[in-house]
Amino acid sequence: MAELEELSPSAGPVATRPPEDEIDDDDEDEDLDETLVERLWGLTEMFPDTVRSIVDVSAHCSVSLAKRFYSFSRSALWVGTTSFMILVLPVVFETERLQLEQQQLQQQRQILLGPNTGMSGGMPGMMPLAPSKM
Repeated sequence: MAELEELSPSAGPVATRPPEDEIDDDDEDEDLDETLVERLWGLTEMFPDTVRSIVDVSAHCSVSLAKRFYSFSRSALWVGTTSFMILVLPVVFETERLQLEQQQLQQQRQILLGPNTGMSGGMPGMMPLAPSKM
């Protein structure tokens, strides 16, 4: 009869206790607060020392090689860019200037000698031949 009184609604809230299996799982999760790096470092212990040392040396060599390649590519890009600016750009500007001068000379010929002179390709300074009557 005492059990019935404990379970009746008038008795108020009843404290429940979780089963023993659930208590153990919660405690284990709280104890395993480790970072990903710590877990990975713990996994390295399952490999022999020779494998670990080979991986360590290859990782250091890879990082060193990447740094050297980056440094070389920066230097090569600088040399290539400045060489292009010093050697090629003046030639490009000079040819552009010559083309502009030729274009202006052609326009002057067209203005002085007429619109057909520029297309006929006659000698500069020569008057076009007048059509003869037959």
